[in-house]
Amino acid sequence: MIRSLWTAATGMSAQQMKTDVVANNLANANTTGFKKSRPNFEDLMYQTYLVAGQTTPGGGQVPTGIQVGMGAKPSGVQKIFTQGDYVETGNQLDIAIQGDGFFRVLHGDEDLYTRAGDFTLDSEGFITTPSGDRLQPEIAIPVETAVINIQDNGTLTAHGADEEILAEEQVLISTFVNNAGLFALGNNLFRPTEGSGPATELTPGEEGAGTVVNNYLELSNVSIVEEMVAMISGQRTYEANSKSITTADTMLGIANGLKR
Repeated sequence: MIRSLWTAATGMSAQQMKTDVVANNLANANTTGFKKSRPNFEDLMYQTYLVAGQTTPGGGQVPTGIQVGMGAKPSGVQKIFTQGDYVETGNQLDIAIQGDGFFRVLHGDEDLYTRAGDFTLDSEGFITTPSGDRLQPEIAIPVETAVINIQDNGTLTAHGADEEILAEEQVLISTFVNNAGLFALGNNLFRPTEGSGPATELTPGEEGAGTVVNNYLELSNVSIVEEMVAMISGQRTYEANSKSITTADTMLGIANGLKR
């Protein structure tokens, strides 16, 4: 009977983590370039009373055996890198990646990666994120620039008021073998890990890399309806596990009362 108390407790803990993940997804439903997370679970060890196929004293064979599970545990929280919807902003420095890939930015002295293309200019005219991390390779926009055009292949052209070409640069994007292995740092930034593999920097559209779309932003890939359903499911499962604890406690009380 005590086993059921601990088993139900692991179920409640698992559903609590599921609710935490769903809450974070919902909180970032309007975060540019945000990628939702999905919790994965696995069952714990089993206590084996009888092995299937074992020979009985009468010469028969046990068909199924007896195993009692010990509960569940989280096996991972996986980022889902499906494409988010696009929104047209009209901002010349807004860039969305269509397909696989990340922008490389310099955060302090470390190269990090982001899907959020809501760029702006710093005081020196370099393209940066809202947090001040410069896009890599660095691209400086001349002060006299009137129009900025970025083609699908990442070619950035800065035009003056008289349509004269003032500068021409190349926006590159980076890809990974396993995007789900990236370490999320917050601020829309990711750090490569052994699980993700090293970054491969490519021209947009080459070797499976996505293309870029100017004047657009990629929105979060969170579906409000799906997350609400997941939240309700997690709540009901949590309640069911708590009911198991209540039931086990009641049964223990009955067993303890037999001596009277």
